[in-house]
Amino acid sequence: MGMTSGSIEGRKPGFRAVFAVGVSLALVLGSGLSACGEKSKTDGDKKGGASGHAAVVNFATARDATAPVKIAGTGTISAWQEVIVGAETGGLTAVALLVDEGQSVKQGQPLLRMNDVLLQAQLKQAQANYNQANKAYQRAQSLFQQGYLSAAALDNAEASKLTTEAAMQTAQTQLSMATVRAPVSGMVTHRTAVLGQNIQQGAELFRIVRDGRIELNMQVVESDLHNIHAGMAATVTSESTGPVTGSVRIVTPMVDPSTRLGYARISVPWSSGLRPGMFASGSIDAGMQNVLLIPQLAVVYTENVPNVYVIGVDNKAHLRKVVIGSTTPTKDIIIKEGLSVGDRVVTTGAGFLNDGDAVKATPQPGQPQTGGEH
Repeated sequence: MGMTSGSIEGRKPGFRAVFAVGVSLALVLGSGLSACGEKSKTDGDKKGGASGHAAVVNFATARDATAPVKIAGTGTISAWQEVIVGAETGGLTAVALLVDEGQSVKQGQPLLRMNDVLLQAQLKQAQANYNQANKAYQRAQSLFQQGYLSAAALDNAEASKLTTEAAMQTAQTQLSMATVRAPVSGMVTHRTAVLGQNIQQGAELFRIVRDGRIELNMQVVESDLHNIHAGMAATVTSESTGPVTGSVRIVTPMVDPSTRLGYARISVPWSSGLRPGMFASGSIDAGMQNVLLIPQLAVVYTENVPNVYVIGVDNKAHLRKVVIGSTTPTKDIIIKEGLSVGDRVVTTGAGFLNDGDAVKATPQPGQPQTGGEH
């Protein structure tokens, strides 16, 4: 039997519901398949990126070379020899100050005079006693020669003469001590004496830098000490003076066990404007030496510590701490510790790397692509 138009119309609501459910299911399944496809594609992209991405960098090879070496350090300016001047006698008042700080003096030059009135009187008394004893001795000699005086009496007269002579010389010395003189030539850097002061024996009155010679006590790492010797040219620089030419006077034979530092003492002239107590930096020209060099741009700093990226056989950049020296005129830097000849170090691009990053390395112009991580 065939369906009538009325029966079909009667079934339309159910048919529409089934059709709507079917369409919805198809959309859900389609979305899921699409999402799975996108996820697979993303995962594939990630895997492809991880295996295919490498930073493009340039590298240079650490090499032996002969280069001019400059050894740098810092320290404090001090006197070559600082002489503390005091009085050899005491209990007298300062009546004349003859020099002041900053003045140049010659050895033996008067610096201070004390009240010597009492000492002058004592000297006059001692001279009178000596003159009297000397005349008595001369008379005794004459009487002894004539046979009127015993040998014992002559000896007593001579002893009296010698005693008074010694007393006179002592009085002369005491009087001379009332004038304080410069024991050495040099520059007066400190004066503690004041006019009217009661001077005590041995108390500090002045300080003199002998011959006006000053020097930088420059700290030097122990690995550099053997490269320095007396007479090497050096440059000393402070904030107030600029570069000053000097020379190494001596290298100390001891190293501080706590700091592992020694000292090179660099002589500089007083006329340079440098003064004891100033902080300054120094640079010693240590001449041509065999060194290990890499380009300066290969060095990167982490918290002020120098490092380089060494390219290993795995084509990854490995961060390595190094100890650096001075920079050469060709913009290479001396490596004291941390690298070996043939190590490949990243130059261009080093500042964008992390430890362990994969790299695609090409030689820096003029550098062979040889060696590997040691």
